Amino acid sequence: MQPTMQPTFTINVDSLIHLALEEDLGEHGDVTSRATLPSKQRSFARMIAKSRGVVAGLPVVRRVFEHIDPGVMISNKVQDGTLVEPGTVIAELMGEVRSLLAGERTALNFIQRLSGIASLTSRYVEAVKGTNAVILDTRKTTPGWRLLEKYAVRMGGGQNHRIGLYDMVMVKDNHIDAAGGIVQAVKSVRAEPSAAGLAIEVEVRTLNELRVALSLNVNRIMLDNMDEKMMREAVRIADGQVPLEASGNMTLERVRAVAETGVNFISVGALTHSAPSLDISMKIVKESRNDST
Repeated sequence: MQPTMQPTFTINVDSLIHLALEEDLGEHGDVTSRATLPSKQRSFARMIAKSRGVVAGLPVVRRVFEHIDPGVMISNKVQDGTLVEPGTVIAELMGEVRSLLAGERTALNFIQRLSGIASLTSRYVEAVKGTNAVILDTRKTTPGWRLLEKYAVRMGGGQNHRIGLYDMVMVKDNHIDAAGGIVQAVKSVRAEPSAAGLAIEVEVRTLNELRVALSLNVNRIMLDNMDEKMMREAVRIADGQVPLEASGNMTLERVRAVAETGVNFISVGALTHSAPSLDISMKIVKESRNDST
């Protein structure tokens, strides 16, 4: 099934595409193509994976070319979420060559970045396979790209944590320290009208803080920067009362050991702040026809 875009996702994409095309095309557009190529020449192009990874961002590629030239036709050869090998044709495009080249870099910038996130996410998901742990993203995203990057995490098999500060309560160390303790912080949250109906997660740094949080009937508890030994003890103490999330220094080398402690969730900032882009190219394959004749 082709991934669908939520309305907010589409709005987010269109604003980003507009900005990206504006910075790339400027006032005069693609001067090189205008100088070297006939205005109506049509060509065929392929987007090709040059390294192994998971594809994400094909709907964004389509939107880029819709902004450039609605006459460009795109045929996806794989779907978002597909694991591809080097040489795999991801999509084929047909249209005026000037339009293809005007949108090439912007389209590639989007799909390479998002596919990189999906690919790294899939490696984390694979690393914890067979455990009960779910890989989550964080708010450590590129400004303006959050909805896109969280979409890419889902394409890689991960799940999304909260979108922003508005859709879930997360009582973290700074809140706890400023409020005078976990009990006071949670009590204040429950008295806040705008927090009504939102899930509450509490971050804990010690096993004593964990015991306090367990007494408050919150929805989730985050184990912040604990080692595996402490996490296993936290899982034993919680005994399934509240889902536990592990966070802090979640590398690929470590994540399996963390998952095996029995935590329910593992949040990984690296999915979005450190994912390398997937290498994808777009090549003009042949001239289709010249409408100027």
